[in-house]
Amino acid sequence: MNDRPPDTAPASLILFAHGARDPDWRGPVDALAARMRSALPGIRVEPAFLERMTPTLIEAIDAATAAGSRRVVVAPVFWAPGGHLKHDVPELIAQARQRHPGVSFEVWPALGECDEVLDGITGAYRSLWQA
Repeated sequence: MNDRPPDTAPASLILFAHGARDPDWRGPVDALAARMRSALPGIRVEPAFLERMTPTLIEAIDAATAAGSRRVVVAPVFWAPGGHLKHDVPELIAQARQRHPGVSFEVWPALGECDEVLDGITGAYRSLWQA
């Protein structure tokens, strides 16, 4: 799902996670957002959640476009492409496209599909094993 505009367009990265009843569950997502803001200066980085937490994906997209973003990238903070990523996210992105014509939307793969993530986890677990 990529209809990317020129890299000069104002952009937002939305870290999209499932959500949970326990408010402490969002701590790692917020920490990841803070790290991403430091790593990507000039890019708006915000978390969003499928359920039980706010903002929702649509709310985060609305806020990003209200802030001037013309490119919105959704980075699923999900391990694998299950039902939510295969069904719910495409439906939500379709709604966002209708609400925000002229904005480009891109959805990145689930974390478990990224070699760099798998390499990082392997290194972390190797270090823990050897500790």
